[in-house]
Amino acid sequence: MFPLSILSYVKIGFATLLLSGCFYGYIEHNRFQIYKAEIQSIAEKQIAENQAKIKEQDLINKASKETYEAKLSALKSYYGGLHNSSSGQMPTLSNTSSTANGSTSDQLLACAYTTQQLVSLQDWIKEQAGL
Repeated sequence: MFPLSILSYVKIGFATLLLSGCFYGYIEHNRFQIYKAEIQSIAEKQIAENQAKIKEQDLINKASKETYEAKLSALKSYYGGLHNSSSGQMPTLSNTSSTANGSTSDQLLACAYTTQQLVSLQDWIKEQAGL
């Protein structure tokens, strides 16, 4: 009835199954290699983008620091020039707290420094968030 024995058909079936599995494995291996190449290119693009953002952040940090220091210097020169010891007494602030050896100009300078620090910090945060 069959030209070959049943055992021959079973062997042919196993050989076909084995070859099909090898071919499927080869195809999946190629698809995996393509996937790995795509992921590698995406990773390289992300690394380049991250490095560009780091450079931008460094520039923003440097500019913010320079601006902040310039503004503090301007505040110091402004409030430092307010009190001339030979010109007499400076007007006092109302309800000033009494501190040891604290003058009104020192309190104004400290307040101006704190205000400038907060304003500069807010500007820096806005610039960083804009990236």
